[in-house]
Amino acid sequence: MQISVEQSSVLERRLTVEIPEERIASEVQTRLESLSKNARIHGFRQGKAPFKVVRQQFGARVRNEIVAEMMRSSFSEAVTKEELKPVGQPVIDPVATSPGAGLRYTATFEVFPTVELAPIESLALVRAQCEIGEVDIRAMVDKLRAQHREWIGVERPARLGDLVTIDFAGSVDGVPFEGGTGSDFELELGLGSMLDGFEDGLLGHAAGAVVGLDLRFPEPYRRADLAGKAVCFEVTVKRVAEALLPAVDQSFFEKFGVREGGEAAFHTEVRQNIERERDRALRQRFTSEVMAKLAAANDVALPSTLVHAEFQRLAQQAAREMMMRGLNPGDAPAPLQQALQAQAEHRVKLGLIMAEIVKRAGLRADPVKVRQTLEQMAASYEDPAAVVKWYYDNPQQLQQIEGLCLEDEVVNWIAQRAQLTTESVSFDALMNPGQTDTQPEASS
Repeated sequence: MQISVEQSSVLERRLTVEIPEERIASEVQTRLESLSKNARIHGFRQGKAPFKVVRQQFGARVRNEIVAEMMRSSFSEAVTKEELKPVGQPVIDPVATSPGAGLRYTATFEVFPTVELAPIESLALVRAQCEIGEVDIRAMVDKLRAQHREWIGVERPARLGDLVTIDFAGSVDGVPFEGGTGSDFELELGLGSMLDGFEDGLLGHAAGAVVGLDLRFPEPYRRADLAGKAVCFEVTVKRVAEALLPAVDQSFFEKFGVREGGEAAFHTEVRQNIERERDRALRQRFTSEVMAKLAAANDVALPSTLVHAEFQRLAQQAAREMMMRGLNPGDAPAPLQQALQAQAEHRVKLGLIMAEIVKRAGLRADPVKVRQTLEQMAASYEDPAAVVKWYYDNPQQLQQIEGLCLEDEVVNWIAQRAQLTTESVSFDALMNPGQTDTQPEASS
């Protein structure tokens, strides 16, 4: 077998393999001789047909089988001999299989890049720390009370924090537009969930009021046909309601499973939940920090095969999310496609870097940690043991958990070697990055 390799780009290889006719003919002869011992051919007893007849009957099929088998085995043998690591399946040029011609084919494929890691010791990482104080406990209690509030109808004009029930109809240049009307729509004033100026325009109006709002869509806007255009809304206020918060008493505590110990036990339960949320958020934040620094510090040639596969996966996920929101995936804007492409490239790059670290450091997912992670995930289900068993009975699902645990091992390994500093953050800033002390961005 003769092998030649051509490097057509940084990662693309063209592998040419030649197998002489003698080797193919020998394999065909051996296969036919074995087949002739039991061959059923019309006019002859089983296994008694002349070899010439057997060759005429089965020769072409056997040769095709031998050629296909040789292509698979020779490709594997060739890439091993040349120390190549293909990405995905190769593209094989058309193959001629006529007798006497031997076998010659060219396989084009990408290879995994060589990853030269930047020194881990040069990475400057910041690990956030967060102490839970009484102010955080009180804020969480207020949040829990707000989640269990009741809305009580009032006769006064609407103000911030109220829930208004409205009918509305919008038009652009006097023409109604799709999505611009609503009936018995409930809107909490102050959340900024509608077009900028919409909620402010309803402040001070009581039930029964009809309000005209002259507004403008932002530029840019998710719907190009509305971006930057003036819009008129006619809004009928049908009901104004204010929030009635539940009392902090035993009946409130029992909503969260605290049946004994009163307020002290309830605060202990709240603190424990906050600390679990904090620990999870701190791990996610530090992992994101590590990944961002790794990606910035290392240049890696990216196999287009892997990037395309990851882009397709992300695009399918985005399409499903759009359909769940009642949107047409075919209307996805170009910026979304560009964002998905960039995300795919980033994920592939990190995957290659992480794989190199795992190989060099000899890391693996600790089975004990995998079990602990599964048990923590399953704890909120009615039958935790059944959930854990389901994961162990489904290897693909279990691999996802093992991947998360292996990622933790990589992050911990890097943290032990990088330049590490710490910073203190509040619980609010940790849970709402970039939003602390700011109003939410208005959108429709």
